[in-house]
Amino acid sequence: MIAQAGLLAFILDRAITHGDGLSALTGAFAWLALVMGLRAALNWSRETLGQAAALSIQSRLRDELFAHMAALGPVRLAHRHSGSLSSAIVEQVEGMNGYYARYLPQMAVSLLVPLGIFIAALTQDWLAALILLFAAPLIPFFMALLGMGAEQVSQRQQETLARLGGHFLDRLQGLTTLRLFNAQERTVDEVAEAADGYRVTTMKVLRVAFLSSAVLEFFSAVAIALVAMYVGFALIGYLHWGPASQLTLFSGLFILLMAPDFFQPLRQLALHYHDRAAALGAAQTLLPLLRQPAPTTPTTPTPPPGPGGMSIRFRDVHVGFDGGRRTALDGINLDIRPGERVALAGPSGAGKSTLLHLLAGFIEPDQGQVSVNGAAPDPLRQAAWVGQRPHLFAGTLADNIRLSRPDADQATVIRAATDAGVMTFAEGLPKGLETVLGERGRGLSGGQAQRVALARAALKQAPLWLLDEPTAGLDPEAEALVLEALERSATAGATVLIASHHPRVLAWADRVITLQDGRVVHDAGDIGEPP
Repeated sequence: MIAQAGLLAFILDRAITHGDGLSALTGAFAWLALVMGLRAALNWSRETLGQAAALSIQSRLRDELFAHMAALGPVRLAHRHSGSLSSAIVEQVEGMNGYYARYLPQMAVSLLVPLGIFIAALTQDWLAALILLFAAPLIPFFMALLGMGAEQVSQRQQETLARLGGHFLDRLQGLTTLRLFNAQERTVDEVAEAADGYRVTTMKVLRVAFLSSAVLEFFSAVAIALVAMYVGFALIGYLHWGPASQLTLFSGLFILLMAPDFFQPLRQLALHYHDRAAALGAAQTLLPLLRQPAPTTPTTPTPPPGPGGMSIRFRDVHVGFDGGRRTALDGINLDIRPGERVALAGPSGAGKSTLLHLLAGFIEPDQGQVSVNGAAPDPLRQAAWVGQRPHLFAGTLADNIRLSRPDADQATVIRAATDAGVMTFAEGLPKGLETVLGERGRGLSGGQAQRVALARAALKQAPLWLLDEPTAGLDPEAEALVLEALERSATAGATVLIASHHPRVLAWADRVITLQDGRVVHDAGDIGEPP
């Protein structure tokens, strides 16, 4: 910027004051073209590198968010809507782009360029340099003043966006229910109202952004006008005090050409100030999620399972939810032998799922100790999990089974599918195990989905099986098929814990532990008792 302004001022001064022709100024024009090309190249480089840095940071942030969510697990994230979580990974991380790609680089430019121009102007005329110096703080002052309001508005916009994502996802997942109750038209109006709320908050953000730009344009225009008036009156001889009488055409043009560039970085920073507000608004949602404590991975190596499976021990285990206001487990003491098939019985809310969640690593005890083979639970290596509503992803049957062991070959997948009873219905599908399922396993019945989940668990070959109501909602025939598949699929000698209140499941187990209000009230087959 400084070199370009100096060359332009030199060319005009030589042409006007000294009468130099084009031939005499050829070298100066060549240098001017070179400087202008270099300036354009540097601007392009800044944009390209800033965007590359922003994309890299966004990618790392998404990876960190997803890894943290995976570590937190479904129980710790139960109070957060899945729509707001997906919005955090997609839209709110995307809201960081402008901050890193444009705002931060522009911050550096806004500090360095005005300082360089002030020093260059000071070498020509100290009074003109002082005008620039005293006008410069007005822009950051008003930018900060308006930015405080923009941050609050942008935060509300991000919160509205998260709620809108969750609202829309709820309605998509409940389309069948809405249709059956003839509520689709009312739902369309609700979605439109929620979207309009997001439109209103977005327009508020834009209004603040445009207002800040207008204010900054006004002050920069006033400051440039003051410099122009000073240079003009000094050159025509109306000013004689200070350095005005020594001002030449070259120095006057040099200062005047630099004046817009003195304020341009600050004005550009103001244009990108809404990027900062958007990033801060997104951070208000992302930071609490990232700061939510996740379970720690065992630092000591887990002892390998013995030939009979895994031994499990609970000692005075307490677990509470809602800040301790609701007790899930209250002083549980249990010893489970390797290779046992244990059924956890009791009414809903008795603590069966919570006990399984402890072994699966979804939660940690508030008090007491849980150990597997004498060490802290290591569910990633030790446990296979089957819930009452297994999630099947859009993809082939084989892909869904291979989820537990991505490196498993086709023969191993077929063997697991056969043991779990998947092949009994897969052979009737158009492409067998390569048949593509719809979202959430669309196209399969509940019993078939459970058998796919069992095949997935069998493929892992884990010494500890955790099953949470695997036969809930199934008819007796489907329940029998699932239990038969479980009998074949469970790794030889594996310890099996299954939460259920169905008589057939309780009869299948070697030992039945009954829970109520978070306590063990009956243990049929406890250590020291005949089963």
